[in-house]
Amino acid sequence: MFALILAGGSGQRFWPLSRNQRPKQLIPLLPGGPLLRQTVDRLRGLVAPERILVLTNADQVEPVRQLLPELPVDHVLAEPARRDTGAAVALGAAWVAALAPDAVMLTLPADHHIPDSAAFQRVIRSAAAAAGRHGDLVTLGVEPDWACPGYGYIERGEAIDDDDGDETDGPAVYRVAGFREKPDRQLAEWFVEQGRFVWNAGIFIWTVAAVRRELAAHSPVLAGFIDRLLAGGRLPFTAEAVRAAGFEDLQPLSIDYALMEKSSRVLNLAAAFEWDDVGSWLSAARHLPEDPAGNRSNARIFTLDADSNVVFSDAEQQVALLGVRDLIVVQTRDALLVASQSRAEEIKHLVGKLPPELR
Repeated sequence: MFALILAGGSGQRFWPLSRNQRPKQLIPLLPGGPLLRQTVDRLRGLVAPERILVLTNADQVEPVRQLLPELPVDHVLAEPARRDTGAAVALGAAWVAALAPDAVMLTLPADHHIPDSAAFQRVIRSAAAAAGRHGDLVTLGVEPDWACPGYGYIERGEAIDDDDGDETDGPAVYRVAGFREKPDRQLAEWFVEQGRFVWNAGIFIWTVAAVRRELAAHSPVLAGFIDRLLAGGRLPFTAEAVRAAGFEDLQPLSIDYALMEKSSRVLNLAAAFEWDDVGSWLSAARHLPEDPAGNRSNARIFTLDADSNVVFSDAEQQVALLGVRDLIVVQTRDALLVASQSRAEEIKHLVGKLPPELR
């Protein structure tokens, strides 16, 4: 098995802690260290370091290499431009194809919180086995515990007979009936009521042959990029080689839109482990200690008539709250954010109004 880790995000929703050169996957946002470090640690015993490729951007290459010293230097690669996950997956598929064209490939984001590594590995092994048996693209789906409008959803179709001869029961395998983009709250509630919709975890498992076949059928531009990159020379891929193969000419598309929503050969397995994509300060707060008034913080705070606030500090100063509720307060050594929780998703828009040295 080979693993492609997508680590090029900017994490603007986590400003001021997250910056362009040190986004959320590289900072100690949650207990256990940076999320990218946790992601690689989660693969220990499943995927060897020499079979892991991390894709990021030019600003983050050196910090990623410092965080992951066990990876070969050329296994941390900067994309020449931001082209979303479709182009990134194509680049990763070319890299794996150049090394082992018959391999199974795991694609996963760098910024998910999955505390149970053993449960994660059990599911991935089952998914890899299903991908090998059926030659299909395999996704993981998280059973929703509330009607979240911020996640994409997968609609499960019929369960398939996936007996692999192993006496140990693994996750059920379903055909995918469709993908649904982030719904409004009312539609999300309907999804949950139906019982056949699961959150799209953004974790994919497939054989290299299968993903190249499906890209050729449904996204020939990405398939052509893979062909040009493989024809252009041997590993390691350099930024110049990736650019010469036409990476910057690719249209920015997610892998869901470029491939997964179009293919009829997609399976889904239950992600039978605790999962959070940690997409905002509100989701990060769920993993922080809580006081009796519902305030969550990574540091000691002092409160009077203050409840349901989120406080995060990477400075040595103390934070005191008086008569406020439902705030997000984030303190760093050079910036302070005070925001209403109801507008947490808009923090990324605020970043665009900041001077360059604070972004």
